Amino acid sequence: MSLRALSIAAAQGGALLRRIDAISGNLACADMPGAHRLPRTGDFKHGILQSTLRDLDIAIEGDGFLRVLLPDGSAAFTRAGSLDRNDQGLLTADGLVLDPPLKVPPSISKLTIDPDGFVQGLDSEAPRTLVPIGQIEVSRFENASGLEPINRALFRASQAAGDRFDGRPGEEFGSIRQGYLESSTINPLRELLDLAHAQRAFELNNRVIQAADEVLQGINNLRRRP
Repeated sequence: MSLRALSIAAAQGGALLRRIDAISGNLACADMPGAHRLPRTGDFKHGILQSTLRDLDIAIEGDGFLRVLLPDGSAAFTRAGSLDRNDQGLLTADGLVLDPPLKVPPSISKLTIDPDGFVQGLDSEAPRTLVPIGQIEVSRFENASGLEPINRALFRASQAAGDRFDGRPGEEFGSIRQGYLESSTINPLRELLDLAHAQRAFELNNRVIQAADEVLQGINNLRRRP
């Protein structure tokens, strides 16, 4: 009976450790734009749009994801729109190049991005003239909750997510809001409460393991007696 209890408690302890690790990861990403709680349950929720006034920050108002390219050339999807330019002038989201790529000339000092995702820039040599840069595309899925998480803000397509549809921002995909970021959907208070419960359960589980171990030691001692 003690061996069975020890085996069950050991398995439970491993599951609790994985749960504690997941909660700790959620807490670490609570302030990350576009981050979602893992493991995710239920529908794919959107965070609140928060103003940043930064021209390279964008958020999607409605359904849809920014599409980016992973190092292996495959596509991934995110709602974290804190954009930057890499050393080649390409726009990136969290270090990953947007798909399709948009290259910003070095002379461009400021970008304007309209709700339809059309990108233009102000040339420092001709500040009254807007220079066309390109078009941001977005993607949506039949079942966004079925996307496979790479991390808490980046996802891969999966069979569970259903068909993928690509296009310009608009009514079917959600519009672009320049100067905004989507906040994380992770609730720190909920995570702290879950962490406290998981740690308490882990402590109780360790007591079960200790008690089972003591019983086994007692049985071994009895067997050794002449």
